[in-house]
Amino acid sequence: MPAEHADGAADTAIETRGLEPVPDGERGGRVRELVPTWVAANISVLLLTMGAGLVIFNKLNIWQVLVVAVAAPVVSYGLVGLISIAGKRGGAPGMALSRAVFGQRGNLFPGALIWVARWGWETINAVSGAYAVLTVLDLLFGVRSSTPLIVVTLLFFVGCTFVVSGLGISALRVCSKWSTYLFGAFSVLVLGYLLFTTDWSAVFGKPAGSSAMMIAGIGTIAAGGISWVPSGPDFTRYLPRTASSGAMVGATIGGAGVVVLPMVLMGAVMAVGTPDLAGAQDPVSFIGELLPTWIAVPYLLIALIGMLLINSMSMYSAGFTAQTLGIKVPRAWAVGVNAIISLVFGFLLMVVATSFFGSFISFLTLLAVAFSAWIGVFGVDMLRRTAYDGPALLDTTRTSAYWYKGGFAWQAMTAWALALLMGLLFTEVDWFGGPLAGTWIGRNGLGWVAGIVTSGVLYAVLPRTAATGPAPSAAPQPAAGHRPEPESEPAGSLSN
Repeated sequence: MPAEHADGAADTAIETRGLEPVPDGERGGRVRELVPTWVAANISVLLLTMGAGLVIFNKLNIWQVLVVAVAAPVVSYGLVGLISIAGKRGGAPGMALSRAVFGQRGNLFPGALIWVARWGWETINAVSGAYAVLTVLDLLFGVRSSTPLIVVTLLFFVGCTFVVSGLGISALRVCSKWSTYLFGAFSVLVLGYLLFTTDWSAVFGKPAGSSAMMIAGIGTIAAGGISWVPSGPDFTRYLPRTASSGAMVGATIGGAGVVVLPMVLMGAVMAVGTPDLAGAQDPVSFIGELLPTWIAVPYLLIALIGMLLINSMSMYSAGFTAQTLGIKVPRAWAVGVNAIISLVFGFLLMVVATSFFGSFISFLTLLAVAFSAWIGVFGVDMLRRTAYDGPALLDTTRTSAYWYKGGFAWQAMTAWALALLMGLLFTEVDWFGGPLAGTWIGRNGLGWVAGIVTSGVLYAVLPRTAATGPAPSAAPQPAAGHRPEPESEPAGSLSN
């Protein structure tokens, strides 16, 4: 049986469902489950390092950091929440629904770019998790890092990630729920410790930075959230089509914001007393230096679980993306491809790279640009479309309603390609600089915004490519004996 047509519900121990839309009879999810999902997606000590970078590199004061920490999750996870509405409409993963927009062959291009971008994100998280293990070993047993130990810790972290993501959505939901409780409790403990040990006069006495650096900081923090936008539908496909769209967006922003805001602020506060924090090769060991062992060790262990969940969620979505690219294996095994890739690149970053933070920020910047071109096209299409043809999504032959012309929706492909180019023109990182990076848009780090606007506008005004098959049905294929309710949500609506 082809991987794309394997059956599997979310409430079994191992999810075997691939790209095929979830029937109405199996949609037992709840909107409130999105809160711990997006909390778990942000449980990473890297947010502390990024908060420190706002103070050290962007030269922002604590009030400007507060603005960044509030605005970034609202912008980025607002986009995640909006795009995730397509998941409840179509019942399929984001990159499978993308076939309806770009065509069966055309979708291979943005799909391949997004899949490759996930390699970097999973590598960054694998490295952070491995560093957390190394730091705990050092604090408890005095074991120093070495190349063989780096390999072992990477294997441990990626192996655990493969198990959780391979089990599927049910395992992710359970792990997300309990890690949310634990991480929240220990974050309050860390906040309390910082409250009584920080030199607050130094924190509040720091002068303000430029508005350009503050806007750029919003883009830097938001980039992590933007990388989740194509994955949004993956976590809402089991929601009933009657679920409130507004509640979905609110739960997504709230789940992310409750972690991003305090973590970024904590990193900024820590950076005042430890100015070399953001430039450290190891982005995790500073926690052992700033916090007492009785707080640092459990906090790192819980953060380790969080980073494992982030990678599990990313690999879960990457498995779907691999299937849309034509890799004919079950979803769980498709996850293994990304696991191997993150092992190789993680080793290179830990052993060969000279600057973790510089590599990380450069990667985040390019990641946002790579995803932004897809976001604009898919978002505008979603405003026009209220339903997806389930059989046509899975039919990769010329008989598919989403074959368009030669397998390509040329309007979407043109808008995507030009927007990708536009975003790169305004972008500058350590190893790449676009010719327009010195303009106001470039100096403020808004290349990703230029990408979204360009792709959305072009897709809206270019002549539409007509579907070649039957009109899309109002809903995905229902379970046997189940009569689906008609889709009643109008295009662009945020409520039902």
